[in-house]
Amino acid sequence: MGLIIRSSDIHAAGCYTTAPIKKGTMVIEYTGPLMPKDEGDKRYEGREYTYLFAMDDGRVIDGHGMAAFINHSCDPNCETDEVDGKLWIIALRDVKAGEELSYDYCLWDGEEDDPAPCYCGTKNCRGTMYSEEEIERLAKVKKDSREKIPA
Repeated sequence: MGLIIRSSDIHAAGCYTTAPIKKGTMVIEYTGPLMPKDEGDKRYEGREYTYLFAMDDGRVIDGHGMAAFINHSCDPNCETDEVDGKLWIIALRDVKAGEELSYDYCLWDGEEDDPAPCYCGTKNCRGTMYSEEEIERLAKVKKDSREKIPA
């Protein structure tokens, strides 16, 4: 299976397949240095984008390979899974040659002033890369903060 990086309608550059991929295929490993979350946060302090991916043990991978170019979509053709301590991008469905690979980032560490906008353009786009649970949590935080302000 071949993968290439080229311009993307979702975000700047994206990762595309040059050959069909069968559902369930482990497409590519998300690689890069593995570090404690606080170290990863320091690396990207003040930056608009990060390539950090949280692992089950609380550490993060600072993505440096082709997989770091796989963009978010609210209607993705891939998903992520940690297998034996490695992070894999796995096809959710059959993917045609020439398709851009995508997965739902399901961001979970939001802040009120960081909307993490989504530009996937799918008909069911949430408008943000945050998970549905995180959207609900952020809405509650916003509501609670408004209720604490005296009238």
